[in-house]
Amino acid sequence: MKKHHIEEKVGRTLTTVSISILLIVIVAITYFIASKGLSTFFKDQINIVDFLFGTDWSPERAEADGGRSFGAFSFIFGSFAVTIIAAIISGPLGIGAAIFMTEIAPSWGQKVLQPVIELLVGIPSVVYGFVGLSVIVPFFREHFDGLGFGIAAGSIVLAIMIMPTITSVAYDALKALPGNIKEASYGLGATRWQTIAKVLIPTALPGLLTGVVLGMARAFGEALAVQMVIGNAQVLPDSMFNPASTITSVLTLEMGNTVMGSSYNNALWSLALILLLMSFFFIMLIRLLGRRNQLHGR
Repeated sequence: MKKHHIEEKVGRTLTTVSISILLIVIVAITYFIASKGLSTFFKDQINIVDFLFGTDWSPERAEADGGRSFGAFSFIFGSFAVTIIAAIISGPLGIGAAIFMTEIAPSWGQKVLQPVIELLVGIPSVVYGFVGLSVIVPFFREHFDGLGFGIAAGSIVLAIMIMPTITSVAYDALKALPGNIKEASYGLGATRWQTIAKVLIPTALPGLLTGVVLGMARAFGEALAVQMVIGNAQVLPDSMFNPASTITSVLTLEMGNTVMGSSYNNALWSLALILLLMSFFFIMLIRLLGRRNQLHGR
């Protein structure tokens, strides 16, 4: 009994220490990025409206014009554009693949397809970037106006990259459904497709949407794959097939060329703060969807 009490006390202590370290790290990262990012508006006195909605990004002129040349709207627009388009492309395909694996494919097909999907999830993003650079960009260059780099190429690369994530989460959501609801639908005379469309998808919808949101969260924070195919032009694109840029690509390309504490460096930290806030938003959305899924389960 005494040994059991000691083991329980040690386990509780280790758990408390682990949670405390995790909370400290999260708070420290949030504080560091927020303090650096907000310096742009409080220390450098740059107008937040000009920063968020301006389209002129010219750091070499920013010191002279009071920071009006730190216009990040083109990067913000690029990040949201590639993320939303990628989700529109990969969402239906990923959910459709999950439905095929759970309801249509034979048992041997599920055993083959599930490991393949999990393998695709683990492929490094640079591989997807090379595929886009070697296949998608030349295709757009030959069949559309422009150099092939742009939001369209970035969106397709991201769609391919996040589709396995969406498929994996959607597969788990569909497999977790109680078998009696499908049997009840068949008992009422519904066909397989009526059961899928009218019963399974509405019931598993919170879980399916969670997969889409997880994919969007990965797409919004992706840097390397998008950077290789989007063109990295610091302007607001007038076409999906013209070069553009995203928040992550700007950070990876320019952060190493700035002086810590300068207005240029602080402006890049402000972009990092936007990424952090969007990550928090996606996490909150996933939590809300998960709570809704629990309510449906009850």
